[in-house]
Amino acid sequence: MEDNSTRTSAPVVTAYVDPSCPFAWITSRWLMEVAKMRPLTLRFEVMSLAVINEHRDLEPWYREFNDRAWGPARVCVAAAAQHGSAALARLYPALGRRIHDAGDKDFDTVVPLALAEAGLPADLADAAHRSDLDPQMRASTAHAQQLVGEDLGTPTVVVDDVAFFGPVLTSVPRGEEAVRVFDGARLLAGCRAFSELKRARSDGLTFA
Repeated sequence: MEDNSTRTSAPVVTAYVDPSCPFAWITSRWLMEVAKMRPLTLRFEVMSLAVINEHRDLEPWYREFNDRAWGPARVCVAAAAQHGSAALARLYPALGRRIHDAGDKDFDTVVPLALAEAGLPADLADAAHRSDLDPQMRASTAHAQQLVGEDLGTPTVVVDDVAFFGPVLTSVPRGEEAVRVFDGARLLAGCRAFSELKRARSDGLTFA
């Protein structure tokens, strides 16, 4: 009989996120909540909205949003490239709390404060206005799209080897509810026949 006691049940979860995306932020906070309740290894990678929408015909307000999204995403890529994935795991939440929870969209102010909170060098903020790491950001984005589909975007979540877009949430599930949502998403995504589950969004987003 196989001895299951030597197995680890802790999944590796990779969230592909853009720091400017409010839906990615809510999904990431849900995953952080799950990590409090259940053993898992949570990693972050950049999936850039600016890259995804670079050549698309967008409404003016959304084009402006995407054009501004280059900066914070570039800083995240630079932090991971120079200081490793653990640095990004500190920086991304520090950015999210300011950009989304506090509603501060002044990225030139937000980024240095988030870097300081994450214990990272202040000069990483310069990456927001440079394009030299864009090829790496494009590669990370393309990899996520290969996993989940080119017509989809952030948030993309990979649990072990199973990838799925979303879940798109309008508020953060807490406690046991967060775990139930995680188990349900993992179960559905593991079914090869599963493609989509969707309903109309409620009004407004809640980050608290």
